[in-house]
Amino acid sequence: MTNPRVGIVDTAGPQTASAIWGEITPEFLDLISWCPQQRVAIFPQGHSLLGFAICTVSNCDQPGKRANRLCGGCNLRWVRQGRPPIEEFRRSDRRLIRLRRIGRCAVRDCERPWQSSRTTLCNTHQGQRNRMKLTVDEFLIRPEVTPLPAFGQCEVIACLRDRNGNSPYCSGHHTRWQKLRGESGESAPDEGYWRQTQSAIAFRNEISLGALPDHVVAELLYALQHRTMEMGAKTDASHFRTLTDRIRMQQIGSVEDFVDQVGTNREVGKLLQSILSALRRRLMTPDTERLKDEWDATVFGHRGIVRFDTISQRWLKEATKIWAFNDLPQRRGDGAKGSCQTEIRHMGLLSESLHLQRPDNGGDLTALSRDDITAFLNRVAFLQSEGTIRARRRTIAVRGVAMMLERMRALGLTRPGQPLHGLPDDFAITNRDIPDLPVNDAAGRDLPAEVMQFLCGQLDKLETIAGREVRVAIELLIDTGRRPDEVCQLSLDCLERDQSGKPVLVYTNYKANREGRRLPIPASAATLIESQQQRVRERFPDTPVGELKLLPTTVMNPHGRKSISDGHTSVQHRMWVDSLPDIFVSGTGMVDETATTAQVPFDKHRIFPYAYRHSFAQRHADAGVPVDVLCDLMDHRKMETTQGYYRVGERRRRGAIERVTSMQFDRRGDRIWRDAKTILDSELLRRAVGEVAVPYGNCSEPSNVAAGGQDCPVRFRCVGCSHFSTDVSYLPDLEAYLADLLRSRERLRSAFTAAEDWARTEAMPSDDEITRIRRLISRIQAEVDELSDDERIQIEQAVGVVRRARTSVVTLGLPQTRQPLPDLRPDRSA
Repeated sequence: MTNPRVGIVDTAGPQTASAIWGEITPEFLDLISWCPQQRVAIFPQGHSLLGFAICTVSNCDQPGKRANRLCGGCNLRWVRQGRPPIEEFRRSDRRLIRLRRIGRCAVRDCERPWQSSRTTLCNTHQGQRNRMKLTVDEFLIRPEVTPLPAFGQCEVIACLRDRNGNSPYCSGHHTRWQKLRGESGESAPDEGYWRQTQSAIAFRNEISLGALPDHVVAELLYALQHRTMEMGAKTDASHFRTLTDRIRMQQIGSVEDFVDQVGTNREVGKLLQSILSALRRRLMTPDTERLKDEWDATVFGHRGIVRFDTISQRWLKEATKIWAFNDLPQRRGDGAKGSCQTEIRHMGLLSESLHLQRPDNGGDLTALSRDDITAFLNRVAFLQSEGTIRARRRTIAVRGVAMMLERMRALGLTRPGQPLHGLPDDFAITNRDIPDLPVNDAAGRDLPAEVMQFLCGQLDKLETIAGREVRVAIELLIDTGRRPDEVCQLSLDCLERDQSGKPVLVYTNYKANREGRRLPIPASAATLIESQQQRVRERFPDTPVGELKLLPTTVMNPHGRKSISDGHTSVQHRMWVDSLPDIFVSGTGMVDETATTAQVPFDKHRIFPYAYRHSFAQRHADAGVPVDVLCDLMDHRKMETTQGYYRVGERRRRGAIERVTSMQFDRRGDRIWRDAKTILDSELLRRAVGEVAVPYGNCSEPSNVAAGGQDCPVRFRCVGCSHFSTDVSYLPDLEAYLADLLRSRERLRSAFTAAEDWARTEAMPSDDEITRIRRLISRIQAEVDELSDDERIQIEQAVGVVRRARTSVVTLGLPQTRQPLPDLRPDRSA
């Protein structure tokens, strides 16, 4: 039975032309004006994905594809004229030479094609006019001028034009055939084959699929529909025409059989790969894909390709495939495929070790033993010593192989009939085999505040390199501390207001699969989001708000439903960082752009998108945000995870203590350690075990220390006790305590009648205590003012470390204080 819609014969089977045509919608066929009789598609000119712009030269109707919006012919004429001013050139009429369009003869009812668009007359009538020496208008009204019958259609199968004489071809193909015969002579190809494989005369956005097998036509149009309607990819008519012409030359039965013999250009090659991918994915399922050595991750709900080519042993490769098949459904977000591929690479290291160090290359799994595990551990240690892998990757790789071997056994892969049947029990990695992760005193991967300020000052350059969306993504990473995929996938309506009108960011934690997370954000970040929202709405006015992304990609995204990827953002971010000048951090805590070559620049490899999350945590921890609050800000389930983002090591903490100790004062404000350069180990221990924290300093009274600060006979009037000492790190606490005393005194002196006189007298802060605290604060501030700029910056940094590392917090009603967050963007603050 023939389907008149598609012009092919229906047959059964999921891969037949009829089955493929059944998946092509009538709406799409109407969109491309598909004619099944002539097998011609016409790309709509005004379509966002299939259309094209007309050349801007007056009286020219050819596609203008170049940056100057000229067609090929006009661009060549513009170059030959010495590139005159483009606007002046556009006002000049195009010379009507060799236009590829064709029409009927102007004589009424004449069925022959015109010879030239200048005269619009066929060859016969043009000859008559020339003999009569008349104008076209005069010729058309002569009574002896009669219509002529057509010569028939051009015998080139793909051609739609009529012959204009006794030649079996249209004028265009007649010229081609004569030229080919003249150049080839006796070696000219068979004329019948030439007619079968010759392409149609190209005209604008018209594409002929004639002389192609039914199955190939169905494949090409199905793939075109997939690119247009599902992928949102632009398809240039000339690229699609070039590909179909080359397929016609090979006379193949399926697009998958096409062999690029002449080498296509880059865009046509990308189009071919897209078509092949669409055809493969049409019948692809997880069960069929799992049998291959390369998996298309789209059938598992992810992006990219999962490759197992690094594993050479068949038993190990099959077991890894089964593991991956069970693992992929448990992963979420854009990085899911990458995480799975990382574990496969770890198994690739094990495979490489077996291949190099066993006489059978690891092919016989029953011959494996504990010795092979030891050989693998020694090999990764050797790779680390060579510098091939880093210490951290060595640990992660060994841990990953241990996890996967354990998981494979849990999946039952050692049972009879399974890939690991016969694998010895001692072929396993124990916890003792896993090397410790290298100790990092800084724990987190945060960036210094001065480096952050420098990067924020270079964001305009980032926008120039990567575009507006990437810049907004990086700014939001800095402002909010979210993970890159969480920011990139933000929906357009991600900004809300709480009951007090403060901005709140609504996002999805893909790593923990937690939707609708809410994060308080500063007003500057909210303003940035609002500006981006307006830009997106102007760009995609017809798409519903609920379907739009805040950071839409510019690739294959005509409706704004696709966001930029964190991988793309990371690549663009690296290009931006590498383009920046060397960053030298001076002792003043500022980026020194005039540093000498003797200074070591800041390592740019430490600047990557995820580092902004660590910097966000570090900034808040430095400002005294409690760890439980910071845990909520970071959206962690465990506080131990949060502590890994900002915890400082003992070496850094001790250096900070040594600096702060040099600014230690007694109760009268006298410097205690003025001449001390370093604190001795014994003194460090004494401070650790012989003092107890009080609200604004330390107490060394033995009984009070033994009681954990709960046995003070003077009721915490510390500034009047000789056992009290403080340092510059307690200055914010002293100032807050002084403010609290002054507020309490003013309230008690006012019309506070709820308490009796004796109670108010007892509660009234002492004038001596207030005077002592004021003097202590002024002495500390005076000592700080005497420091040089470099010393002051170093003290401030040390104070931040000490306050963050301080574990014993005593409140006793004291107002809690914390350091303000560093101002990374003074321009926005203003």
